[in-house]
Amino acid sequence: MTSQISSLRRALRTDFTSSVVVFLVALPLCVGVAVASGVPAELGLITGIVGGLVTGFLPGSSLQVSGPAAGLTVLVLTAVQEYGLPALGVIVLATGLLQLALGALRLGRLFRAISLSVVHGMLAGIGLVLIAGQLYTLADRKAPGSGTSNVAGLPGLAADVLGSGQALTAVGIGAGTIVIMALWKRLPGKARLLPGPLVAVGTATLATVAFDLPVVRVEVSGLVQAIQPPALGDFGKLANTGLVTTIVAFTLIASAESLFSAAAVDRLHDGPKTDYDKELMAQGAGNTVCGLLGALPMTAVIVRSAANVQAGARTKVSRVLHGVWLLLFAALLPGALGMIPTAALAGVLIHAGFKLLPVRELGPLWRDHRGEAVVLVFTAGAILVTNMFEGVLIGLLLAVVKAAWETSHVHIDVDDNGTGAVRVRIRGHATFLRLPHILDALEQLPAHRPIELNLAGLRHLDHACMSALQNWADQHNAHTVQPERTRASA
Repeated sequence: MTSQISSLRRALRTDFTSSVVVFLVALPLCVGVAVASGVPAELGLITGIVGGLVTGFLPGSSLQVSGPAAGLTVLVLTAVQEYGLPALGVIVLATGLLQLALGALRLGRLFRAISLSVVHGMLAGIGLVLIAGQLYTLADRKAPGSGTSNVAGLPGLAADVLGSGQALTAVGIGAGTIVIMALWKRLPGKARLLPGPLVAVGTATLATVAFDLPVVRVEVSGLVQAIQPPALGDFGKLANTGLVTTIVAFTLIASAESLFSAAAVDRLHDGPKTDYDKELMAQGAGNTVCGLLGALPMTAVIVRSAANVQAGARTKVSRVLHGVWLLLFAALLPGALGMIPTAALAGVLIHAGFKLLPVRELGPLWRDHRGEAVVLVFTAGAILVTNMFEGVLIGLLLAVVKAAWETSHVHIDVDDNGTGAVRVRIRGHATFLRLPHILDALEQLPAHRPIELNLAGLRHLDHACMSALQNWADQHNAHTVQPERTRASA
């Protein structure tokens, strides 16, 4: 009994210290994601608080931490610009309810059946759009809008920055933030007691206040004032097909990101593993509350979750307490947000965007699995050119086509002794994707001699191939083996 009490005390002690670490990591990211999403900074803190106090209590993944994620920034910004801030609560509320339904129907595991190249392509596309957009915020300028517009406007932005002292100052603040974060990990372990993002943003804020630098700072409205529950009239926008499509995109991407994060976190510790259906319902409950408060959508976030595990957390107490610390900060020190330069937050998100790019993995992937690399690049490019939802759908379609092509291996063996019938044996998987190759091979056979077509080696023969082979055999007056009697599986 004494040993159990002692073990519990040690667990609570490590959970307490872990919660402080997670709070310090989450604070600048919550504010930065909110500002980049075009909403009040307090809404990011509200989502972080709900992620700790609501989702943190629920079963699923005990060490995973939830909050506003950089991966949804582009989608939220687009939704706010198109439908207005009041509609955000409706979108997030509907997303939460859909996640609850998917979890209750035990469909959480289905999100694991997504091609890894599509996931990496999605993250890379998010990173590219995030970087392109935040480069404008880095210079205290407004981004043109879409991913392609932001990229096309970068030469003009560079010329504008070089001609403006205020813009150069903002870029210096943001660039300094990025440098601190990049170099922070190179320091010895004991020197990194505080998280890099907090140190970088804190340094930028101190420099801005100390020298009264003429840069744009975070606008503060107050925690209570920032809460904007959706009104009854806002639910009428659900008749808009575009809004419904946006809700589906939020649901799929937020759910996938949370469950992929859960799989990654499970590999970092030896404790109980994630129940994916319960975790999806926990995320749904959190997003439902966020929607009722008009806050940002939440996902499980790998950066905060990894920090939680690495700090020694053992139970869900750490992630719940991190929500308590966020609430106390937002309630007691709201004025501190107004001193933070937006360029510093842009630097944090640009650094996060670069971490989403699979720069090191792309080379080996191209050498060993070229098809996967193509899917990754096309998915990222599609997100940059179109939008998140359409880009992911394009990536999934490419992954399915690639898988179908790779599994449709067909071998054609021809036995021709110069006299008598020509014996042709087809083995493997005969699908419509390989039909041109099969027919080309058959059409090269002697037209004036009988052909014996043996399909006994086929493990799969789809309807298109079966019809085409039968038609070819009838026209050639061949002796065929009936597909129904020879194929091993449909």
